[in-house]
Amino acid sequence: MPDYRTSLGFKFLQATKHDRMELLRREREEIAPAPWFKTYPDAPRIRLARLEFGPQTLWQALLKRRSIRRYTREGLSLREISLLCFAAQGVTGEVGRYLLRTAPSAGALYPIETYLFVNHSPDVPPGIYHLEVQDFVLEQLAEGNFGEALAEASLSQYQCARASLVFVWSAIPRRTMSKYGSRGMRYVFMDVAHICQNVLLAAAALGLGACPIGAFFDDEVNELLGLDGAEESVVYLTSVGYPAE
Repeated sequence: MPDYRTSLGFKFLQATKHDRMELLRREREEIAPAPWFKTYPDAPRIRLARLEFGPQTLWQALLKRRSIRRYTREGLSLREISLLCFAAQGVTGEVGRYLLRTAPSAGALYPIETYLFVNHSPDVPPGIYHLEVQDFVLEQLAEGNFGEALAEASLSQYQCARASLVFVWSAIPRRTMSKYGSRGMRYVFMDVAHICQNVLLAAAALGLGACPIGAFFDDEVNELLGLDGAEESVVYLTSVGYPAE
């Protein structure tokens, strides 16, 4: 195909391949690590609800999962938001200093951070939140409705404004690349895909609609979250809400 072999994507794929003959001889890339967890210590906190799981089966959720872009104005309860957050990055075990979660991560390094743009909820004020996984709380970064701004930054995908909430995932590549070098960037995108699929299936199990979003103006979304776009940058979004008929 024209230009495929000169594209950045092709060059990245080739440059991060493992080869049996040279793997052990390859010079290790010295990349300083990033902190394991991100918190906003001065942010107001909302403790997520105690979890109670319904009778839905995985197989039912798989059958029901579709990309839904049209939503009602009905808001999500704290319980529903809590279940979705648990599906994304809930802690399910502890091994030494590692907090194991609902989604797998290469080397248990968890380079993905979870943010929520809440538009409609009877229990959570509209605003931008960060999921603090250690204490399972939402840290409020900004108050108000940012759905329209997020929609504009997402190439005018207005389900971001109509949805009850939008998950926004960022990556801190140093967490993974400090161990795996440039190949670790591959793992970063695998990690966020695992997390997103968990949320999509949880949404289906709760009778909600969801739609993953990969098209957005990176630095415009980064700016909404106060991210520098280098040490931490947005990589994926998913809108969630009650499906409109």
